[in-house]
Amino acid sequence: MSKRAIGIDIGGTGIKGAIVDLKKGKLVTERLRYETPKGGTPHQIAQTLQDLIDNLPNAAGLPVGICFPAIVKNGVTMSAANVSKEWIGLDADQLFEKELNRTVHVLNDADAAGLAEAKFGAAKKVKGLVIMTTLGTGIGTALLNNGKLIPNSEFGHLEIDGVDYESMAAYSAKERENLTFAQWAKRLQKYYSRLEALLSPDLFIVGGGVSKEHEAFLPLLKLKTPIIPAENRNSAGIMGAAHWARKNTIE
Repeated sequence: MSKRAIGIDIGGTGIKGAIVDLKKGKLVTERLRYETPKGGTPHQIAQTLQDLIDNLPNAAGLPVGICFPAIVKNGVTMSAANVSKEWIGLDADQLFEKELNRTVHVLNDADAAGLAEAKFGAAKKVKGLVIMTTLGTGIGTALLNNGKLIPNSEFGHLEIDGVDYESMAAYSAKERENLTFAQWAKRLQKYYSRLEALLSPDLFIVGGGVSKEHEAFLPLLKLKTPIIPAENRNSAGIMGAAHWARKNTIE
């Protein structure tokens, strides 16, 4: 079987996709981006995915992995963020397989980013518990124990000081309140200290677009656990989804 798969990352504003060489751990086509259809219904998004795949070269027969902003259990989307509520309780694997006429496997977007780091990035061959966090509109988390994914963790929604703390510590909060990196880091300190106290991880990895500016805030954090930036940045969802597709197709 080819060591290639299609990875697609569905977000509230954009849908990105490419073909990934899973042996080399890199994209082998241009990363295509389409706007997420307004309303984000399952049928609308499936049509957009078909257009994206049609524009990928040599995509015939390749399995498709899709990461999505939702809790995903056995291919069923159990929640929905910034897309239609029609996704809640939907068998997304079945829907996409029917619409795209190929093998499809869906997983949570933060889980996909975590898998990408475990297979091709900062968590590769790391023993013990790794917590991947993505800082963006919200806070996504993925738990990896000895490289194995523990799916659908929602530690971005820890309650601290009486509030869902992603509303205080996500990158969107920094932008909304015009915080300096030093001011934001104080909130991140409180968040990561709580995670550390609850789970005693061996490594924190920080992803999301802001991770490219990691030197401005990670050194300000005082933790017992090492904390480092993700390596795959904006391609993490695509790479993790492609890996998930090929792994589950083989199994």
